[in-house]
Amino acid sequence: MATKTKNATDETDGLNERLAHSGLRLTPQRRHVHDVLMEHMDHPTADQVFLRAKDSMPEISMATVYNTLDALVKCDMVRQVNVDRGATRYCANMKPHSHFYCDDCGSVYDVLQTISTSEANFKLPRGFKLRNIDTNIHGLCPDCTNKSRNRTN
Repeated sequence: MATKTKNATDETDGLNERLAHSGLRLTPQRRHVHDVLMEHMDHPTADQVFLRAKDSMPEISMATVYNTLDALVKCDMVRQVNVDRGATRYCANMKPHSHFYCDDCGSVYDVLQTISTSEANFKLPRGFKLRNIDTNIHGLCPDCTNKSRNRTN
């Protein structure tokens, strides 16, 4: 039987702790959905998470995936990424970062965020408190840039 690595054990412990703090328990389905998100950090939609989860847990339902994603967002283990009018995507990278959205193919990529909330120099209205900086950057990914160049040549 395979043993968990220290990182996987720490992550499961952290997931269990965060869920418990929110009054929830760690179920096999919640662990599985979280694992699916951690396996490919490509900002999948709920439908994509469902299809990936169903591959190795055929009994999982779409409702369970939606409820699990909601719980993971509420306990700060996953971040919702909303880009324009597209479907909500999910990001398991909880370190401060921004998102680059490719306007051609629709892919979303993590990009380093170089400004922190403590360094931010925003003029906020009186009484407002900055908690998070969430930015989306638009452009073309390398593949779409190359395709665009090839079409013009």
